[in-house]
Amino acid sequence: MPELFHIGDLEILARLVMAAILCGMVGIEREYRHRPAGVRTYALVGMGTALFTIASISFGSMAAEGTVDVSRVASYVLAGIGFIGAGTIIQSRGIVKGLTTAASIWIVAAIGMVIGMGLYGPAIIAAVLTMIILVVLRGLHIEEEDDN
Repeated sequence: MPELFHIGDLEILARLVMAAILCGMVGIEREYRHRPAGVRTYALVGMGTALFTIASISFGSMAAEGTVDVSRVASYVLAGIGFIGAGTIIQSRGIVKGLTTAASIWIVAAIGMVIGMGLYGPAIIAAVLTMIILVVLRGLHIEEEDDN
């Protein structure tokens, strides 16, 4: 079994906890803004995508070399996240609401996925940048007010 595919239990725990914390931080901001999804949803989405990524990597270790495409799980997870995000978008009287919530669910799925791969640096950078975008750009009133 290649070392690349072996992930120990403590490493799995660390990845899942980190995904829940980083993604939950984004959820705290969304909950503070009284958006449809909050800290629990974001933590679960991040942790779930991390777990699916870990499972995908583990599938690669169980099969003969080259017989499993580990990226397939990631593509299906991201398609599923699209449905969750779509559920947060509402169109009423010509006004679209929920786009920022949908986009932030999408980014926390990506954060969870890279954490699942063990890429902590990019995950932390993305989480910090996401918070800056949600907090600072909201203060600049660059985005439409009905979605923030």
